[in-house]
Amino acid sequence: MNATSHLHAHLKGDAKYKHQRADRSQSILAWAVGLTLVFACVEVVAGFMANSLALISDAGHMVTDAASLGLALFAQLIAKRPPSSRYSFGFGRAEALAAFVNGLVMLLVIGWIVFEAVHRFAQPQAVQGGTVAGVAAIGLVVNVLVAFVLSRDRESMNTRAALVHVLGDMLGSVAALAAGIVIYYTGWMQIDPLLSLLVSLLLLKSTVGILRESGHHLMEGVPDDIEYEKVGNDLEGVDGVASVHDLHVWDMAPGQPALIGHVEVHDLQHWPAVLKAIRAMLLERHGIDHVTLQAELAGRQ
Repeated sequence: MNATSHLHAHLKGDAKYKHQRADRSQSILAWAVGLTLVFACVEVVAGFMANSLALISDAGHMVTDAASLGLALFAQLIAKRPPSSRYSFGFGRAEALAAFVNGLVMLLVIGWIVFEAVHRFAQPQAVQGGTVAGVAAIGLVVNVLVAFVLSRDRESMNTRAALVHVLGDMLGSVAALAAGIVIYYTGWMQIDPLLSLLVSLLLLKSTVGILRESGHHLMEGVPDDIEYEKVGNDLEGVDGVASVHDLHVWDMAPGQPALIGHVEVHDLQHWPAVLKAIRAMLLERHGIDHVTLQAELAGRQ
């Protein structure tokens, strides 16, 4: 036990959240990293050998997925660390940071694929359709397995961000498979960049959503499922409360809201009972367990 552990302690009546995510299992991400990394190596080589943009883009997704899944796994390990004298809130926000970085990387991958696709429309290149279809079929199976593994963890923003990468790979594998079949039977080379462009556009919406959610969390925004004005009105509706000011609501870690503020009361002697009523109301109506409030006597400005 370190010298400051008593300062982080939550006593009876305090919030249940301990500023660390010990509930996160790393086995899910570890399996996903292993499966993705093995096939990424195979697909990168095959993509360049077949000269297929669809397969190269899918290979690129797989490589970035292996990195993003590794980052997600690292973030979950960091999030399990207890708070310290330097990081009193713990490391739960590492998951949101990893999700944001993964979203930015995915944007770069999408941009590169779109650029290459436009270039190949103007200058079609020969593609080995049979090789593309074969490798893409194997890649689709791998992506389905990885997506299934990741879908078992529905609570972590970090894992959902990694899942977006994997779903992108799944779409990329489908597109590469379709492109390989079309090229093999018809010789129409432009199907390769066309399907790559379609997959990239489909991925853009999910990627922007992850960036918005993780960015909102990193900026300490009010959680999406909590109405700031309603919280303020409910606080002022508690018996004994005159008014509320300097109110802040945010997520310390994904799914762990916190609230701080100043409460003006009519009688400071009644504050313990008022605080108890406030805590019960916030937990029941808004799911806010971590509450820090400063009591002030009403009318003293």
